[in-house]
Amino acid sequence: MADSGLLLPLPQSVEHARSCALLGVACSEGRIGAAGAERLVWRAQARQVWGLGAVRLISRGPVAAEDGLLQDWLAGLRGGPMLLNAEGLGAEALRAAGFWPLLTPATLALLDLGPAAEMRARLAQKWRNRLNRAEGLGLVIRRMPLARGHWLLAAEAAQARARGYRGLPPAYLEAFAAANPGRALIWQAEQRQKPVAAIAVLRHGPMATWQCGVTLPEGRACHAMTLLLWSAMVWLAERGHTRLDLGILDSEAAAGLARFKLGTGAAPHRLGGTWLRAQALVPLARRLPLRMAGGGGRREKAGAADAAPAQVSR
Repeated sequence: MADSGLLLPLPQSVEHARSCALLGVACSEGRIGAAGAERLVWRAQARQVWGLGAVRLISRGPVAAEDGLLQDWLAGLRGGPMLLNAEGLGAEALRAAGFWPLLTPATLALLDLGPAAEMRARLAQKWRNRLNRAEGLGLVIRRMPLARGHWLLAAEAAQARARGYRGLPPAYLEAFAAANPGRALIWQAEQRQKPVAAIAVLRHGPMATWQCGVTLPEGRACHAMTLLLWSAMVWLAERGHTRLDLGILDSEAAAGLARFKLGTGAAPHRLGGTWLRAQALVPLARRLPLRMAGGGGRREKAGAADAAPAQVSR
């Protein structure tokens, strides 16, 4: 199924479904509207969860052209247990549909892309100053297809272990690149012919996701990450991408990274939390006080499909 012009986040994209298929992960999908002109799209992964058996997992979906379609989708739900990381569905509607809250909502940074002059004007002053300095330091920026064995993949995995966050594993990124030629890219900054920083970006429909990045000490000294992200922003916009997902904003554990993301001109976007619908819980969920439905559960760190945000050293 070809995606329409809907802005589909990574876990809802056809590129993600292709990657999962290559990894042997079953995905189901549905839509309202003709192929290529969809008005609502959803994609689910099949997971085995202890005590529940087979569970459908829908992360950051469904995605609809209008809110009424989401309500219709909720009303027509059938089948076994479902984990839902909802976009555009409020706590009251989810409670009425029998969903039980598990994780409270996280917030993403979403950046609208456009002409370079307009994007540069939206940069925070400190971000623009760092970019100006980086542009004058003679860094060489190279763009290349993401490929097995690139140093960024091992460095990102090591960084995730050291800092205690969970991102998409190298195997997923390699599968994405193999299943979607030309859609997984690395931007690399070099100083005196040696890499000092790199980022990976996944392209899916009119959206793209900044998936990960690592800066070496030499790269931090010359603001290489700033120049890398700016180079990717401009290149993506020139090729018709309209939005770049910069990942989770965590003002507690990663305040500096959150400021860096927002300095690009990105806007905060609050997700809908993670919810469970199981037949045995439906009657209880529908009686849950709304104040608990809207704020219950542990804090959400990433989408239910583990489509983790970019984590970087600036």
